[in-house]
Amino acid sequence: MFLTLLPFLAPAILIGLALRARNFPGQRPGNLPRLAEWGALAAFAVSAISALIVILQGPTTSPLIGVFGVGLSARLDAVSVTMLCLVSFIGWIVLRYSATYMDGEMRQGAFTGWMCATLASVLLLVMSGNLIQLLLAWTATSLSLHQLLLFYPERTTAQRAARKKAVVARASEAALAVSVAVLVGAYGTTDIATILATATPDLLTVFAALGIALAAVLASAQFPVHGWLTEVMEAPTPVSALLHAGVINAGGFLLIRFADVMLAAPGIMALLVMLGGFTALFGGLVMLTQPAVKTSLAWSTIAQMAFMVMQCGLALFPLALLHIVAHSLYKAHAFLSAGEAVSNVAAIRRPGPVAVPSARNVMQAFGIGIVIYAVVGGVFGFDGKSVQAIALGVILIFGVAYLLAQGFADAAPGALTRRTVIYAAATSISYFVLQIVALKLTAGTLPATPSPGPLEWALIILALISFGLVAVAQATFPLWATHPAAAGLRVHLSNGLYANALFDRVLDGWSKRATT
Repeated sequence: MFLTLLPFLAPAILIGLALRARNFPGQRPGNLPRLAEWGALAAFAVSAISALIVILQGPTTSPLIGVFGVGLSARLDAVSVTMLCLVSFIGWIVLRYSATYMDGEMRQGAFTGWMCATLASVLLLVMSGNLIQLLLAWTATSLSLHQLLLFYPERTTAQRAARKKAVVARASEAALAVSVAVLVGAYGTTDIATILATATPDLLTVFAALGIALAAVLASAQFPVHGWLTEVMEAPTPVSALLHAGVINAGGFLLIRFADVMLAAPGIMALLVMLGGFTALFGGLVMLTQPAVKTSLAWSTIAQMAFMVMQCGLALFPLALLHIVAHSLYKAHAFLSAGEAVSNVAAIRRPGPVAVPSARNVMQAFGIGIVIYAVVGGVFGFDGKSVQAIALGVILIFGVAYLLAQGFADAAPGALTRRTVIYAAATSISYFVLQIVALKLTAGTLPATPSPGPLEWALIILALISFGLVAVAQATFPLWATHPAAAGLRVHLSNGLYANALFDRVLDGWSKRATT
């Protein structure tokens, strides 16, 4: 029993540090930042031990500390311990960075306290063994993050972004609360493991899946309510790193945790594929037009979360979990090193003429990229791989083909050509290896990907065509960039096709009516 309750020690340490920070509301906090750093490292150690428990004893749920299904319980399985280790590790890195970054701020104590509170809330969320704890931790994460987004409350842009995030968060919480109520009513329990083991495709389960999907896409900043994520840059850089590398993953975690419930609603899964695919293409294109580093990274997060939502819609839950881990580590590093990256780029001697690939080079690159993928897949074996996973690999190789096109340009040096071919092969090999690892680690925890039906086949073909056309358009952009229509398209994309402006107008109108 003690071992199953051990994970609660991680958030307990951070909550204790958050309470200690109340003694330093408006002054320099002494050794509190370093204590927070060591506390987060201790939380990571607890998470690592929890992962070892799962390896040795298998998945388990701790006894409920509470009554009538309301209280605290920890679900330990491949999903929860992966997220525990990921969140606590990133939290340790961010708090370590914050100790120096925020040094000298008069509200450093409050900042450290809210950072610890946010991390504790996320840890309680990902280890949740019952629905009530999940809902409360989901809400606590949003509320504590709100305090960090308003660290500089006098900034008008920070106020607007935090208000917009609050509206989206309340809608997400309401959707999740409805789903929790429906699941409790349908299955007569708050225990998540029991619900997943007995999930059936009836009307109530489909309705609950709809609420879970809505809560997830709102939390993941999907079109058309994505704008808040691009506007929260007024907060300190550690907040951006924690948000984009940790908190934003809550939506994906929710879909993965309730994978068995989502599989009972194939229509909802199809909607996730369409929304996620569109938002991924939209966010990726807008990202390329952004001049500011942090804003470009924000659009990258929107696109990556959308791709993860699409993976969940295709029932590739193990790959979605792998995507969360990879994206979190990359994005934490990207935000924490953003300032250094700008300095490094500015110090680089300006390059000479860029080799522009011709249409023939682009077609050659895409053909060779797919051949490399097919050869690597033949070596590792396509047998046992779902159609959805194979199609996802093709979409990923489209991105590699874009790089190949640069190497195959007639004016490109031979070294660049060889390097891009090596990258293409390494990417294909990594995809198959990591897919095998993810499937083995989550076997018995996450459901297998079902065979696609007619609707799924149509969505897979649509995704392949859409991502392929966009990749070709990007690779050939230098050939048509001088066309007048290209300049206009760039302006519209740089403004996010004005979807965020419409959200602003609706929100301002709602605020004025509320004030009146």
